[in-house]
Amino acid sequence: MLRSSYLALLTAAVAVAVGAAGAPAAAAVPIPKPPEVTARAYILVDHFSGRVLAEDHADDREEPASLTKLMTSYAVFKALKENRLKLTDPVTISEHAWRSEGSRTFVQVGSSVPAEILIKGMIVQSGNDATVVLAEGVGGTVERFVELMNEQAKRLGMKNTAYRNPEGLTAPGHTTTARDLSILATRIVQDFPEYIHYYSI
Repeated sequence: MLRSSYLALLTAAVAVAVGAAGAPAAAAVPIPKPPEVTARAYILVDHFSGRVLAEDHADDREEPASLTKLMTSYAVFKALKENRLKLTDPVTISEHAWRSEGSRTFVQVGSSVPAEILIKGMIVQSGNDATVVLAEGVGGTVERFVELMNEQAKRLGMKNTAYRNPEGLTAPGHTTTARDLSILATRIVQDFPEYIHYYSI
């Protein structure tokens, strides 16, 4: 289960500013003082302009917990876009995935589950077992998938992020920042609009 501080990181990762249709551009309005947020770190960013509206300790390294799955999703969506994986592809549940700790979707070892069902299990249920299965399906092994995650983080400019697993269990050196998460959340919206609907289920 996500702690409130990590949930705040996700919900404050990207803000969408909506103005009146056809309204003329106005001069920049001063940003009011941000409200008190009960999180160790947060950042609020205008999705369209990239302007930071509010932040506190946004560059402090924190354990991302299940927000790790944002990068796992990014890598899976990239595999879908490049046709290395299809939503209908059956993925076999390994014993390693079946034995995952923490939140689970309770997929059965040895069974084959369509990738789209596993994606929903990862995003909607935060299922660690579904996440590990997808990591194995895209990367071949969890270890190779984690390498892909770290390579992608560097390409996106996430300078203070290091991944040790795809699901977010506590591990030495498995850290990120609110600012890096805002970069990742923005890029998910920009790069994979066709898959954003999974986050609204």
